[in-house]
Amino acid sequence: MADSVAILGAGNIGCAIAEGLVAAGSRAPADIHVTRRHADRLEDLAERGFRVSADNAAAVTACDTVVIAVQPQHLDDVLMEIAAALDSGRHLLVSVVSGAGIAAIRRHVGPDVPIVRAMPNTAVALRESMTCLAAEPAHSGALDRVADLFSAVGATLVVDEEHMVPATALCACGVAFFLRAVRAACQGGIEIGFHPEEALQMAAQTALGAAALVRDQGRHPEREIDSVTTPRGCTIAGLNEMEHRGFSSALIKGITTSAVKADSLYARD
Repeated sequence: MADSVAILGAGNIGCAIAEGLVAAGSRAPADIHVTRRHADRLEDLAERGFRVSADNAAAVTACDTVVIAVQPQHLDDVLMEIAAALDSGRHLLVSVVSGAGIAAIRRHVGPDVPIVRAMPNTAVALRESMTCLAAEPAHSGALDRVADLFSAVGATLVVDEEHMVPATALCACGVAFFLRAVRAACQGGIEIGFHPEEALQMAAQTALGAAALVRDQGRHPEREIDSVTTPRGCTIAGLNEMEHRGFSSALIKGITTSAVKADSLYARD
């Protein structure tokens, strides 16, 4: 039987995790406790069978796996609130809080509670997340449990903890970056004659297909680009114009800038 999960912080990512676990069939709504300071805003989840409340400590006591999904500035307060309820022999603590290292979390919860950092993205609700995971060497067993949890809602990759902030920029912020590219393609489609709803459908499906070519066939993007690029053709003309306008360099700079910002979100003592 799957263990119960407490998700502390029902913002966008917290709710997406809850929705994804249920959509995957790995948890029933009754097995997921979701908290928020204003629990009345979770009525839609309560109506679907999720357990909702504003009491973080009570949710921890009722569950085995605890996912902390609050904003970085609220992390310390939540950790102090739940520390006494954590049982190192029972609980597994998973943090999806940007910028907060395991050592910083451990200062609040003691030396023995297994802690895993996870960085999913909002596509977790559709079971299409890219989730990066990191843990201390002593807690590899806990890492396996969390990998099983998030594998139900997308792909997972174990990385060194020092790479969790870059993972935030590439995977979590990256959703917005790729969506901006889809939006731009849609706008281009409108300019060349399609209705907005047609252009959006075409752009989104084309982006999905392009990603699948790389993901499912394991081939480098440039190889796929070469397969649709012919001498003096329309594809190379468009690609060259985009590069002249700084498309690749702008995307690279956006990712590196987000990584710097992500590293400063959690105020360290």
